[in-house]
Amino acid sequence: MSTYEAFRQEVFRLALENGCTAAETYKTEGENFSVNILSQEIDQYEVSRTLGIGLRVQVDGKDGYAYTESMDDAASLVQHAMDNARSVENTGEHPMQGPQTYAALPTAEDPLMALSDSDRIQLAMQLEKETLAHGEPVDRCSTCALEVGKKKISLHNTLGLCAEETHHSSIMLVSPIVRRGDEVQDAYAFSCGSTDTAALADEAVKKSTARLGAQPVAPGKTHILLHGEAVSTLLQAFAPIFSADQVQKGLSPLKDSRQTMVASPLITLVDDPFEPGMPMTFDDEGTPSQKTVLIQNGTLTGFLHNLKTAAKEPGAVSTGNGRRAGAASPVTVAPTNLFITPGTDSFDQLVKKLGNGLIITDMTGIHAGVNAVSGSFSLLSSGFLVENGVITRAVDRITVAGSFMDLLKDVTDVGNDLTFSIPGVSRYGAPSLLVRQLTVAGS
Repeated sequence: MSTYEAFRQEVFRLALENGCTAAETYKTEGENFSVNILSQEIDQYEVSRTLGIGLRVQVDGKDGYAYTESMDDAASLVQHAMDNARSVENTGEHPMQGPQTYAALPTAEDPLMALSDSDRIQLAMQLEKETLAHGEPVDRCSTCALEVGKKKISLHNTLGLCAEETHHSSIMLVSPIVRRGDEVQDAYAFSCGSTDTAALADEAVKKSTARLGAQPVAPGKTHILLHGEAVSTLLQAFAPIFSADQVQKGLSPLKDSRQTMVASPLITLVDDPFEPGMPMTFDDEGTPSQKTVLIQNGTLTGFLHNLKTAAKEPGAVSTGNGRRAGAASPVTVAPTNLFITPGTDSFDQLVKKLGNGLIITDMTGIHAGVNAVSGSFSLLSSGFLVENGVITRAVDRITVAGSFMDLLKDVTDVGNDLTFSIPGVSRYGAPSLLVRQLTVAGS
């Protein structure tokens, strides 16, 4: 019997003997490597192993959570969880999952996982070297990082649930600073599961260099081509409106919109946990993963559920979106791989269709500039001016504002360039979208 199995069984025994009706452990074991290179020297370097065990108990009709990083005091962990349950407002128990069967986890080779730490450091140095080798106007790199991680999740409860899965992740990211006279610009590019430093360096330098000469534009309403990266930023900011928890609390602008047209017929939005970039076969409650279509050709077809939100809605079942930010965090509702499905037009074709307007490539300030309850946003943005179907110059220091729901309704074309954000607890993706108009404030 492993140390963890013995500890878990002791935790469950103590919980049940002390009046809990159910108990659940959520363990994460992590192995992480990260390095950042600056001027061909190691600027930051870390290799770590992590262990975290989250306990959830049900007692007196309420849930209580506790967390530990050691396995030497089961009694204190149980007592802490029970005390927390009794101290919180009674919002009802969060159901636990029973025994389940799961699909096999899709496997994909990640060359970074097979490298030694020294080889990973050399690869990061190579990335910076190839980025700087582009010469003027590249001045230096503000960031040149490589990270690799492995996380094993083990989920068990007193109802007989047993779910275990190991996830791997890797990323390389470089951000070159370019200079022309007194003007300085930067951008970044990243890749996951790849060792192609030359392609990544080329992409980052092109993105940074393209920003040189950027100026604001006159304010007003204009045609917009939102690059997939910008759409992914918006999708991440407004993902809570698709949560059944927010709907049940009356905090989603979609709360009364099921089976109605909420977007252009060109828009289909799905949450697909089997998407190769970040697959998982069960959520953080042990519910088997499933692909969930939220918007089908413009029609809102449903919301994301965990076990608790599903129990509140007659006929609803969990969509496998019970998620934890970590072993110390409670269960919430969150997507896995949430993305808008791609269309058929290339980005260049969309630029020509835009005719005269703006390409928006970057949006920042989502914490202050987004209201997920009303659906409104006002974000500092940058991109390019397009005249007669041709990109003529870079644009920055502008604010793009509007309603997310109006934006989805005003989509006139969808690109084939599906782009995903940097993975976190969730991952967000979108192709480029041609939008009828948005409000721009600039010079």
